[in-house]
Amino acid sequence: MHVLIGITAGIAAYKIPLLIRLLVKQGHEVRVIMTPDSSDFVSPLVVSTLSKNPVAIEFWDRKTGEWNHHVAYAEWADVLVVAPCTANTLAKMSQGLCDNFLLATFLSMRNRTMIAPAMDLEMYQHPTVRRNLSILEGDGVVIIPPEHGELASGMVGEGRLPQPEQLAERINEHLGCQGLLNGVKALVTAGPTYEAIDAVRFVGNRSSGKMGYAIAEALANQGAQVTLLSGPTQLTAKHPLIQTVKIETAKELFASVQTHWPSADLGVFAAAVADYRPSEPNPQKIKKNEDSVTLNLVKTEDSLAWAGSQKKMHQFLMGFALETSEGEAYAKGKLIKKHLDAIVLNVLGENGVGFNFETNKIRIFGKEGKAVDLPLDSKKELAKKIVAYIIENK
Repeated sequence: MHVLIGITAGIAAYKIPLLIRLLVKQGHEVRVIMTPDSSDFVSPLVVSTLSKNPVAIEFWDRKTGEWNHHVAYAEWADVLVVAPCTANTLAKMSQGLCDNFLLATFLSMRNRTMIAPAMDLEMYQHPTVRRNLSILEGDGVVIIPPEHGELASGMVGEGRLPQPEQLAERINEHLGCQGLLNGVKALVTAGPTYEAIDAVRFVGNRSSGKMGYAIAEALANQGAQVTLLSGPTQLTAKHPLIQTVKIETAKELFASVQTHWPSADLGVFAAAVADYRPSEPNPQKIKKNEDSVTLNLVKTEDSLAWAGSQKKMHQFLMGFALETSEGEAYAKGKLIKKHLDAIVLNVLGENGVGFNFETNKIRIFGKEGKAVDLPLDSKKELAKKIVAYIIENK
């Protein structure tokens, strides 16, 4: 993979030559951009020697007159890792400022960026720094959090750049390298479907898509090449190994499943698909002229049942069931009826469980009837455990 390292002017820059050496030994091609002041902390000659590539500092080399093209660097890179990322660079990135070659390259990266902030404790805790981190995270930048420990000032607390080994691990995880699912093709469905009533109204549900997106990311972090079929949500998938296909209706989802499932190795169908749709949606907005309106609803296509009926010997298929009562009986019945290898049960109404929560509490049933209970946790952590279950049982 192509890893572009951005070094800024912080004392923690001394760790980056070791990170470069690690990444090169792991088979990555590494290029480096340094801010002009960062050369006070680490030698460009050392960085160039270890990366086996010239180091870019300015837009042009004042000695040779050669032009460094920031767009070319961005197009080459699979990921840009700014480490250490000082409070100064962090502020400029969050505001879209562009006064050096590194920042110009960042603005061309299209969300393929990770940053490792490193600074003193009081600086890291300052409201402006926290706000800038929040802005960048909202823009799709992946934050590698600093460690707790002794800082250059002598203070002890958050702000220390992780060791090169930890940084390399996070980069590899983000790129999907060295995962247990390398070479595996995964199909994930997420979010709701919207079934039109008229030109402006629809039948839908409250699904946020958070669980499905978290599972897609957890699969990609293990090296899987993920196709994510997403209903209407406010979420975006940031991992480079995730390809998102947007759908809106159950019919569109069914068509996409028919396209992608035959070539997949495993499927996790977490979408909350509408069971019924209006039989004859009105192409115009229905006027509020009558006291009541009758909708005739018909069944939608069952993508999960179709995938189960077409499942090959090597494929692993997991479904989801969200119930308000008799959840276990229904989930076990669905597991058998739809030829699944496993099913995840959520029971709506329990504390912290349901649509739009950041947390969930689930029970996984396998084909042998064994149940695995996963207590209340963040959806991201549960997604990792679901993927671990798949790896163990597929």
